[in-house]
Amino acid sequence: MIKQTSSFTHTTGAEGMEVTLHGDIDHHSAVQLRADLDRLLYAERPARLWLNLSAVDFMDSSGLGLILGRFNLIQELGGEMILRAPGERVAKILHLAGLERLIAIEPAKNKPDGSR
Repeated sequence: MIKQTSSFTHTTGAEGMEVTLHGDIDHHSAVQLRADLDRLLYAERPARLWLNLSAVDFMDSSGLGLILGRFNLIQELGGEMILRAPGERVAKILHLAGLERLIAIEPAKNKPDGSR
C-alpha cells in the first residue's frame, strides 16, 4: 500500500485562488494531486492562481512536472499562476530547473523574529 504523503487546501477570493500544497510531492503523490487540482481548476477557472509551496517538505522532478502542468492548464484557461513562499530546499530545485524564467515566484516573507 502506498501512503498518501501530500494534500492541498485552497481558498478562493475576488483576486483569484490560492492552493497550498502540503507534504511530499513525488511520483507516488503527484498523480492524485494532479487529478484533484485539475478537477478544481476546471470547476473554478480562477483568473489568478497562487500555488503556495510553504508547506512542501520534499519535491522531486514529479513536483516540477506537477507545477509545469498546472501552469500550462491555468494559461489554457486564460489565467496566470504565481508560485508563493517555497522553502529553501524547494526554492533551490525551482532555481536549478529555471522555473523563475517561466513562472513568477514570490519569496517567503520573513517573520518579525527574522526567521521564515
